[in-house]
Amino acid sequence: MTDITYIRTQEGFPYLAVVVDLYSRRVVGWSMQNRQTTDLVLQALLMAVWRRKPKGKVLIQSVQGSHFTSIDWASFLKAHNLEHSMSRRGNCHDNAVVESFFNLLKRERVRRRTYRSRDEARQDVFDYIEMFYNPIHKHVRNGMLSPVEFERQQMMSAEGV
Repeated sequence: MTDITYIRTQEGFPYLAVVVDLYSRRVVGWSMQNRQTTDLVLQALLMAVWRRKPKGKVLIQSVQGSHFTSIDWASFLKAHNLEHSMSRRGNCHDNAVVESFFNLLKRERVRRRTYRSRDEARQDVFDYIEMFYNPIHKHVRNGMLSPVEFERQQMMSAEGV
């Protein structure tokens, strides 16, 4: 599941695109850029594909923004064996997992800080996602395990360890 939000800095708004794995709630791809372009979401999706290296077809859920309906987006999906699913118009529940992540990010981190620069915001977002949210933040949906720990336990049980 993927979507975009913005973060306030004294230099203006950097935009953050994330790809969240619905199974574990792990942020598997993200990108932060100064402009809200198709490249922003493609970089986040590229990170997700690079990290996960999917063997079979994977469903990618998105909202109906122009970034997710562009020719470049469709070409990338086709080249990487990804199938696109799009939210219904006006249905906010279709993207609830990503919106929940953005709410946590802003409530737990972003609203508590005034960033002097986009680079400072990017570093803090990196710290939140990679050093806190994925490895530490517990989810009810995951049996009160972090996304990283949930995936580790699922992998171990699949291997029979």
